[in-house]
Amino acid sequence: MADLTGKKILSLQTNRGVEQDELKVPLEKLREAGATVTVASQENGEIQSLVGDWDLGETFPVDQKISDVNDSEYDLLLIPGGTLNADTLRLDQDAQKIAQAFASSGRPIASICHGPWLLVETGLVDGKTLTSYESLKVDIRNAGGTWVDQPVKRCTAKDWVLITSRNPGDLEPFVQAIEDELTA
Repeated sequence: MADLTGKKILSLQTNRGVEQDELKVPLEKLREAGATVTVASQENGEIQSLVGDWDLGETFPVDQKISDVNDSEYDLLLIPGGTLNADTLRLDQDAQKIAQAFASSGRPIASICHGPWLLVETGLVDGKTLTSYESLKVDIRNAGGTWVDQPVKRCTAKDWVLITSRNPGDLEPFVQAIEDELTA
């Protein structure tokens, strides 16, 4: 396990609909490695996760509202999936500004499953090669990105790193790629 002591990660998601394990597993693993992970959402309180976009999952405390985030404090942006979560988050202007700030400053973004919808909406997939849940393939291509079907993809095009994965089955290599990025 990597030592991520001193590293700060910002996780963006809505208060309802994030895929449980796509939030839970990275949070647990990255915190175990010593990183500080801030869970930001649209409202204070709790996040109601879902399992398989349908069944109620665990709840997670919100550390900060997205609108109050100072993105310059963080080393990496984490965007978990979940269809409802990602479709709502992609329209959040504060989340859009944060994603754009990370990319323009050259800081890495890691996104899994439906999470890349936020990056599609902001134009950040243009010129990038990435993976995601298969249903985003056409959206990514239409936004100028190249979609690949592999467990994890790290793309350095356009002077910033994008780490993506397809689904909860890819969480182990996804988290490993985040750890590798933060210790490089």
